[in-house]
Amino acid sequence: MTFSNLTKSILFSGTMLSGALAIAGAANAATEVEWWHAMGGALGEKVEKIAGDFNASQSDYVVKPVYKGNYTETMTAAIAAFRAGQQPAIVQVFEVGTGSMMAAKGAIDPVYQLMEKSGEPFDPKAYLAAVVGYYTDTDGNMLSMPFNSSTPILYYNKDVFEKAGLDPNTPPKTWGDVEAFSKKIIDSGAANCGFTTGWQSWVQLENFSAFHNVPFASDANGFGGTGAVLEFNGDLQKRHIGNMGEWQKSKIFDYGGRRSDSAPKFYSQDCAMYMNSSAALAGVRANAKDFEVGVGMLPYYDDVEGAPQNSIIGGATLWVLSGHDDDEYKGVARFFNYLSSPEVQAWWHQETGYLPITNAAYELTKEQGYYEKNPGADTSVLQMNLNPPTENSRGLRLGNFVQIRDVINEELEEVWAGNKSADEALDTAVERGNKLLRDFEKQTD
Repeated sequence: MTFSNLTKSILFSGTMLSGALAIAGAANAATEVEWWHAMGGALGEKVEKIAGDFNASQSDYVVKPVYKGNYTETMTAAIAAFRAGQQPAIVQVFEVGTGSMMAAKGAIDPVYQLMEKSGEPFDPKAYLAAVVGYYTDTDGNMLSMPFNSSTPILYYNKDVFEKAGLDPNTPPKTWGDVEAFSKKIIDSGAANCGFTTGWQSWVQLENFSAFHNVPFASDANGFGGTGAVLEFNGDLQKRHIGNMGEWQKSKIFDYGGRRSDSAPKFYSQDCAMYMNSSAALAGVRANAKDFEVGVGMLPYYDDVEGAPQNSIIGGATLWVLSGHDDDEYKGVARFFNYLSSPEVQAWWHQETGYLPITNAAYELTKEQGYYEKNPGADTSVLQMNLNPPTENSRGLRLGNFVQIRDVINEELEEVWAGNKSADEALDTAVERGNKLLRDFEKQTD
């Protein structure tokens, strides 16, 4: 999925043109900046507030957020709009679309160049290293603006732990702990299942590999170029998926769906533990009305040297599309500067559970006493910064990765159903995924 061979002309809609004519000659006409995003519901309301507060803070620019559906729908809409010459200035793209966006030569304006041209203050070192690393080129230049970054963590039911005779203030640290705790919980009757997981590819393979400092793909997980091949069928990944397949039989693990479909198993107290995005924290606490929620880091195998390393991010960034005039780009740069301010980022982090993208926002949140009042809310930041990222834990940059995740989901479901061994499923997923990588490579030649 790329923007290859897309026209770079811009065709303003009748509404925009008539609006421009209506204010022609005005000395201080505000320049409109359109921002397409994928945040619905309560998150969409917070996006509207950020844009509204920016608009109220100055009179030169008006940022107009437009909800375009989920991540896949938003990215698809942006591609179609670019082909028609009606693209927005800013589009929110999820992390698995990074490779496709990078391959869109001539369709994007890299953020580091945009900020440099605008003269707006911009220091890449001000951003969390683990966040920035995902969205930089091989020379360390930021290509897109981090916005809603998250990482998976472990949620657990403190009440169930206590009923099972476990310390409610001590989450499991290792996969051995997860297995032992789950058996005790099930045997005691405190809950029917030990743990479930959301986004199984992201949590149980992508982050699992990073957390244990083993490759998911060659060439630094694709950062080295489009010639990468998938390597998530290594011995450690097969061991883990094999364990999960066995745990599925005894309810130590219970599969609930590809995205966050498993959440009700945790909310209903059927499962004692739940692994999913740190950005789900507010939602988890809101839905867990009948019990107290604890938070911990992802588990790891303690016989693997160097583990735990660091987890990698999910979420999305803001990409700047080419084809607009200089005034709009100045507005984009001004907005990005506002968006990155400690006050805005600290508010966004505390309201949503997404990571604060800058060190200053993290420090401000600490100063405000947020972590003292909300124990575990800093787990995501601590986990991301456990160690400096390596080639295996910096992130992933693979083309057609949306489709590759679908393949992984299909093969993992065969394991959970008892139809395939972990070895067979992961080998097949790698083979099928590599074909998708080669298709992407041909499209970008």
